[in-house]
Amino acid sequence: MNAAAVEAWTFDPEPSSTRAARRLVTDALEAAALDGAVTSAALVVSELATNAVLHARTPFEVRLRVGAGAVRIEVRDGSTRRPTVRNFSDAASSGRGLQVVQQLSEEWGVEADADGSGKTVWALVAVDDPVLPAFDLSAAEW
Repeated sequence: MNAAAVEAWTFDPEPSSTRAARRLVTDALEAAALDGAVTSAALVVSELATNAVLHARTPFEVRLRVGAGAVRIEVRDGSTRRPTVRNFSDAASSGRGLQVVQQLSEEWGVEADADGSGKTVWALVAVDDPVLPAFDLSAAEW
């Protein structure tokens, strides 16, 4: 994957798609020797793909773009409903995904499709990510 490369994959709105998206992003970044971005990118794509599965309930596309010093992760789905960061209690079993994205990315946002058919949620992850130490995601069964 060179600096201008784009990888893209399409998924059905099934829980197993989250794991598949995480694995493909991880494999692509490792193949490109961008190990410093793997941990945060894997967690970010997991959160964004999970949101597409749970809330959009439409097929979704994951795109990975490599730029100067950052990786852009995009998840496009067929829902026009914009995600919002919420503050749930510590006892809540879900609802903190965008807080995770916010913490692990340099920047993130939402772009509506020009034709009104859906949206893309994106996040920029630093290539040399100082947020989390690298750990082996290959054994993760999430």
